[in-house]
Amino acid sequence: MSIDQQSVLADLQTWGQQLGFSQIGVAPVDLHEAEPGLLAWLAQNFHGDMAYMARHGLTRARPAELQPGTLSVITARMDYLPQASPESLDHELRRLQEPSQAVVSVYARGRDYHKVMRQRLQQLADKLQSTLGPLGHRVFTDSAPVLEAELAVRSGQGWRGKHTLVLQRDAGSFFFLGEIFIDLALEPTPKVTEHCGTCTSCITACPTQAIVAPYQLDARRCISYLTIEHAGSIPLAFRPMMGNRIYGCDDCQLVCPWNKFAKRSVLPDFEERHGLGAASLVQLLAWHEEDFLHFTEGSAIRRIGHVRWLRNLAVAAGNALRQADKEDWVTPLMQALLAWTGHDNAIVREHIDWALSQNVALCKPSGAP
Repeated sequence: MSIDQQSVLADLQTWGQQLGFSQIGVAPVDLHEAEPGLLAWLAQNFHGDMAYMARHGLTRARPAELQPGTLSVITARMDYLPQASPESLDHELRRLQEPSQAVVSVYARGRDYHKVMRQRLQQLADKLQSTLGPLGHRVFTDSAPVLEAELAVRSGQGWRGKHTLVLQRDAGSFFFLGEIFIDLALEPTPKVTEHCGTCTSCITACPTQAIVAPYQLDARRCISYLTIEHAGSIPLAFRPMMGNRIYGCDDCQLVCPWNKFAKRSVLPDFEERHGLGAASLVQLLAWHEEDFLHFTEGSAIRRIGHVRWLRNLAVAAGNALRQADKEDWVTPLMQALLAWTGHDNAIVREHIDWALSQNVALCKPSGAP
């Protein structure tokens, strides 16, 4: 098929902007240079319980094997900071210092990004197909064994930061990535240069020191992994480090100097729902399973289930109780935890018991001031 490459890319950029994407790029399908790094990461078991990472092996670095016939990958970037939250990122850092607050990662406070991105990527593919004719394609958004960050970097969406996330000079890192694998050869868009320099803010800020070296993440230590991907008991050593983070963690992004340029989303989908940007541990511990399912409908949070939700809240509550014994929220928090002591799930019971044992007021020796 003979096409005008520049015209096609210009159309993609225009349609992408109309659909709420920040930038559209094109990546090549040859990712063989990324294969040694992927194999080394897997060999160190940095993927933890995420068995699918190893199961798909090098397919992740071989788009044409994952989707036969693929000749190019269209990449898309979508900002997700909500418009209705004009506070600076310093506001998010301050909430981490308020033990009674329940901190949910910013990306998860609105509609499930998988649904938003997938629908809009499909619309973009449909527009391309209506212009060029029948097109073999497949849409991805964190939904299959795809090296999303690698494809984003190779298409000029940004560079890989030391925290392993993709960074853009004029947009920071608060954005989602998605791809369309197509059986049409398009010219790749140019890569951009890296701009992390000597900065190590993200490495220093990580509460669990999951960034074990620049550009290397041990997922088993990452709070996002522990609160979302990990299904079992959270290791005792990591619980105090988790603070009041109950779903995901934004610390490495919050301290990144480039995120002073982070953009607000143009879509209403990512606006905060059910007060998740200001909720307290007591409020969220009051959610029974039917409440959890109702309030997380259409949210990425729902997929962890109520048991992990309670487990995460219990860890945060234990950390809060260990720090204060005279705050007015201590008694309500203790009562909220006690309501779950008879839960039929052993993991929930274990974490609730641990949380209650952290109450500094109960642990003080008799007669202590």
